Amino acid sequence: MRGVFTTRVDPTYDDLPEQRYHFPQTYLRQAEATVGDWIVYYEPRRTGAADTVVGGRQAYFAVARVGGVRPDPRRSDHFYADVSDYLEFDRAVPFREDAHYFESALQREDGGTSKGAFGRAVRTVPDGEFELILAAGFAPLVDSARVGGPLDPSPVDGFADEPATFDRPIIERLTRRPFRDAAFALAVKRAYADTCALTGLKIINGGGRTEAQAAHIRPVEHSGPDSVRNGMALSATAHWMFDRGLVSVAEDLKILTAKAAAPEALSRLLLPGGRIRPPARAEWRPHPQFLRWHREHVFKG
Repeated sequence: MRGVFTTRVDPTYDDLPEQRYHFPQTYLRQAEATVGDWIVYYEPRRTGAADTVVGGRQAYFAVARVGGVRPDPRRSDHFYADVSDYLEFDRAVPFREDAHYFESALQREDGGTSKGAFGRAVRTVPDGEFELILAAGFAPLVDSARVGGPLDPSPVDGFADEPATFDRPIIERLTRRPFRDAAFALAVKRAYADTCALTGLKIINGGGRTEAQAAHIRPVEHSGPDSVRNGMALSATAHWMFDRGLVSVAEDLKILTAKAAAPEALSRLLLPGGRIRPPARAEWRPHPQFLRWHREHVFKG
């Protein structure tokens, strides 16, 4: 059964949505019902915050698959749902657009919002409503592919060769690498405004495409998720250096260089001030866990 998991940018629970969801026993039955199936993550508005405050989008923002539920070894009345195949939407989907509620259970008979239903942090959702949320979240990607739009060609080779498959439900494509690479590239480049995080360069080629590439901090082949927080927009040269460990990033976003292995001219390519150019939104900035993995397993410093 498909579901909705509610989480915040600054969660009070031990959430890392790319890998795990932490919840109290109150929601155990609902969480167990989603095992083996897909869920979408929903980000609520902070209590008392204005709509413009970062972290209060009131929107569905990502999809993932629940692999299992296990007890929290430190708190007897809490549990973890382990997830995989995390993928962020190309656009955050508000819970309501005009008079339409994506989850019908959130709407009262008089047309208003049911605060009681909204108060349930874990809830199941019918397949049809789930598909509509996915379709809205990935609409920019699907529409761009249908009209031959400006998808990043380097990480999505072969993606445009399958236009007919977009007539199938999007959920069937969620584990396929071309679709995931395209969604990841669009999300990361949007977060960084098509600008290299290490050099600050924003280069537009003769065809009107940006030269920035979407780089995984922890690679997919090493269990890295397709999350904006596990990505950076990098120029081709910066991407090459990052993948080979000549540069890395500290948790305070300071740029680190491998003094012994990096060329002498490297410092002239990097941003003055010694820190990356991060996304404006806090929920898109590199997560310390992924940066730490890169420093420990790739960086030659």
